[in-house]
Amino acid sequence: MIRCLDVSKTYQLGGRSVEALRGVSLSLGAPGFFAIMGQSGSGKSTLLHLLAALDRPTSGEIFVGEAAVHAMNEREATEFRRRKIGIVFQQFNLIPTLTARENVELPGLLAGENRGALGRRSGELLERLGLSARAHHRPEALSGGEQQRVAIARALLFAPELLLADEPTGNLDSASAEKLWGLLEEISREQETTVVMVTHEPAAAAHCGRVFVIRDGRVIGEMESEGLDAGGLASRYQQLVGAPLA
Repeated sequence: MIRCLDVSKTYQLGGRSVEALRGVSLSLGAPGFFAIMGQSGSGKSTLLHLLAALDRPTSGEIFVGEAAVHAMNEREATEFRRRKIGIVFQQFNLIPTLTARENVELPGLLAGENRGALGRRSGELLERLGLSARAHHRPEALSGGEQQRVAIARALLFAPELLLADEPTGNLDSASAEKLWGLLEEISREQETTVVMVTHEPAAAAHCGRVFVIRDGRVIGEMESEGLDAGGLASRYQQLVGAPLA
């Protein structure tokens, strides 16, 4: 499903070069629930943005299915994100003047999709995520966990092959976070969607089948999470990188 071949990304900041990624290579099958785990500043969010065609690598190749993401122009990247990729960020990014249902349908309306079909699809998604009773509420009337579920429903509107989540529980309490990790795991299993989550939390990564560990812009190893709780995963991470998560 995903192949990264010797991917590097360098930014120019204040007249100096900053290497965010340094020759990253990895391969993820489909479907499944995967984590990219590392400390703040390790390059994990940069990698996720490249997978989503929100940015282009300085060098290297990225394939999602048969799509050569690294070679896309802006028009191709926009269409790729619309049809093939769902993205969930730490910030919910909901439009405050729209209801939950209208927020879910917005990408389809902008793409010129049929309103009737969008209404049926948004209703199905909100029901699937336990939000039917909240469909006509605006974001200010929703809890943080409910807002993030609306954001996930929006990301699933076009039934993407790949769902990317960048620290999706960073603004949630521990109980809401646990529910959301379980939901992403369920989506990967029941809808046969490949879900890739960027995180620094062992409790989050413990829900994933395979965990790629990134440090200083390099993928330094991977872990199978089966049979491990958050404590066991954190311990194995520390053995791998020689330092605790921060």
